[in-house]
Amino acid sequence: MEQGNQSQMSEFVLLGLSEEAKLQPLLFWLFLSMYLVTSSGNLFIILAIVTDSRLHTPMYFFLANLSFSDICFTSTTVPKMLLNIQTQRKVITYAGCITQMFFLMLLAGLDNFLLTVMAYDRFVAICHPLHYTVIMNPKFCCILLLVCWVLSVFGSLLHGLMVLKLSFCTQIEIPHFFCELNQVIQLACSDTFFNNLVIYLESGLLGVLPLIGILFSYSRIVTSILKISSSGGKYKAFSTCGSHLLVVSLFYGTSFGVYLSSAASQNSRTTAVASVMYMVVTPMLNPFIYGLRNRDIKLALIKLFSRETFSAHKDPLFQDKGMSKWTQNPRRPRF
Repeated sequence: MEQGNQSQMSEFVLLGLSEEAKLQPLLFWLFLSMYLVTSSGNLFIILAIVTDSRLHTPMYFFLANLSFSDICFTSTTVPKMLLNIQTQRKVITYAGCITQMFFLMLLAGLDNFLLTVMAYDRFVAICHPLHYTVIMNPKFCCILLLVCWVLSVFGSLLHGLMVLKLSFCTQIEIPHFFCELNQVIQLACSDTFFNNLVIYLESGLLGVLPLIGILFSYSRIVTSILKISSSGGKYKAFSTCGSHLLVVSLFYGTSFGVYLSSAASQNSRTTAVASVMYMVVTPMLNPFIYGLRNRDIKLALIKLFSRETFSAHKDPLFQDKGMSKWTQNPRRPRF
């Protein structure tokens, strides 16, 4: 088998989700629609948070960053996929493939760490309400965000540098609609033991540990909520975590679903179809989850679209039932 160094490798071929010509127009309009909904939905969430001073709090600060990350996450794959379908050219350059992998891993890691930080924010708000404004101050929130970025860059950079050391065979077809790390490594002719070892170690350290942190936070949250005597107080406390818990379940559920489908099936196309859930569908649903369940976001979006001034304390319809007494405190940390 002919072998070449990565410096001689000029391009890869992305086979996409299907090679049937009849399905290409359907796939194009379907993914274009989902991409526009994802980008506009997350952008509206960001604009609503930025323009409404009532949302300048730690919870919404991290939510705005999560929405920004989701926009970038889908933008690394879907536009290239749409271009390939439209031009009937499935080629991606070697540099473009490495770049795409780097940003995909960076942004996926960033989503993971942001969800962990948001779980910690809810843990402090519910379990330590009297110290919330002291702990979740603007400086500490910025430090947490910086740590999320640093860890994400470190993980993606490590994988990127290790892929650069691989040499590839003449078989350069990737049965996916983007440059997925495992698929690219499988095309290598050189030894990939250390690449696979790093994947397992990083998945454990940067993937499982944040999930354990989220589970620990919610175990303490549930314990604290159960101690509340009134049913109204329990409802309000659970409501503050409902949207975040749904997003976490969607993120990790689809990720584990893709992992299980790849382990159970030898068909790479099946894995590619399953990966659509966490690559496109999850970022698309996040704005709807927060927009439909959170009354503060609803009010901010209405004000953003109508340009009218609403008074939340006069209209009970727009009172955020999901905001507890500590998050409604006017002394909560602001940005």
